Amino acid sequence: MKVLQALFFPPEQPGGVSSMVPYIQERFLKMGWDMELFSIPKRVRGKGSEDLEFSTFDAYGYRGHPVVDKYLQTCRDYLWWTRMRINKRYDLIHAHHPIPALVMKKLFPDTPVVMTIHSSYERELALNGRIKPDGPEHRFLTSLYGELEAKVDRLLTVSYSFRDYLAPHVKNPAGITVIPNGFDEKRFRPVSHENAIPQLITVCRLVPAKGLDILLRACALLKRRDHTFVLHIIGDGPIRQDLEQLAAELGIYDDTIFYGYMLHPEEFMPFFDIFVLPSRAEAFGSVFAEAALCLLALVGTNVGGIAEQIEDGVNGLLVPPDNPEALAGALEKVISDPSYRYNLARAAWQKAKRDYSLHRVIAQLKEVYLGLAQKADDGPAGREATPDGAAEAAGGAAPEAPRDGAMDPAQIGAAEASAEAGADVAEEGEAT
Repeated sequence: MKVLQALFFPPEQPGGVSSMVPYIQERFLKMGWDMELFSIPKRVRGKGSEDLEFSTFDAYGYRGHPVVDKYLQTCRDYLWWTRMRINKRYDLIHAHHPIPALVMKKLFPDTPVVMTIHSSYERELALNGRIKPDGPEHRFLTSLYGELEAKVDRLLTVSYSFRDYLAPHVKNPAGITVIPNGFDEKRFRPVSHENAIPQLITVCRLVPAKGLDILLRACALLKRRDHTFVLHIIGDGPIRQDLEQLAAELGIYDDTIFYGYMLHPEEFMPFFDIFVLPSRAEAFGSVFAEAALCLLALVGTNVGGIAEQIEDGVNGLLVPPDNPEALAGALEKVISDPSYRYNLARAAWQKAKRDYSLHRVIAQLKEVYLGLAQKADDGPAGREATPDGAAEAAGGAAPEAPRDGAMDPAQIGAAEASAEAGADVAEEGEAT
């Protein structure tokens, strides 16, 4: 079976979905599948002139807003690049961003297209202060979910909470299959170590949505309560200078290390004690599962996919977003009690190995792929995956795992959080 994984960023892009998918490809290739990756290079900008058609809303009525204009031009560029580069057959296409999904379905209407919605671009832009909630750019981006539902053959997403987020924007949210992200245990594994002073680590893009201002304020409270610690911040982004200034103003600059971007933080992570990230929103939060596999205690916010990974007091601690006092209290518990910290970390490690294994994700994706391919074969006369080619694709079905978490994830873990900061509009989050 020939499968194309259609990405937005190239696979070498640091962090995010693009760096996860090659691990999926590797596993499928070992099983004898024919699987290729496709993406658009960053140098291809402003090349395309052919508009993409939208059938469920007036996309071009939103022109004149910078985010929308750039998004529409990126659609044209991806369409131009795909026409230039792809001229062979595939049995199925799995897209990981709305632009590739819509372009591939236009060019290969009879090839089944699966789309995984990994995150909400509009929510990230709003939290980062770049667009207004319910403004025209926000309405344009949320309208894309209905367009995807109408165009592609199967929608997947990475958490139940994110499916709930998508529900108002689609006609049949129950038709969206949840497959959380999956991780290669060879990449994320514990390392025996002892730290005299508790070592806190966070890994993310330095943007307002990640709540690092709250983390710094919580750490300042810890210091005032005479707790010793070192906070390690891995990642870069547009607010780094502001965060460094805040750390200095709060009197914790000497207790905080800003590393900037790191290509493989998983090689560094196992030597710390506590992973903390007070995000204001997360579709899944892959970095929590990665940290759990490294046997770190987890502290996060009760939002999105984080709350599906952490059961408060069992395998980590959850606090409300935007609450430095609550975050300081949670950190105080794990800093002051090494045995409690270890028990939380051990439970998180066990859950991550059980629920977020790459092996189980591959099994679920395989079932989705084979189901769609079979329905396509049952259609009118075979498939031709060259532009404007062949057999009619129909929707397939793959069972979901129960909400209790005994289910497999959908992509390979990578250091989603240290993704390149300051990416262009339509390149910032890897989905809408």
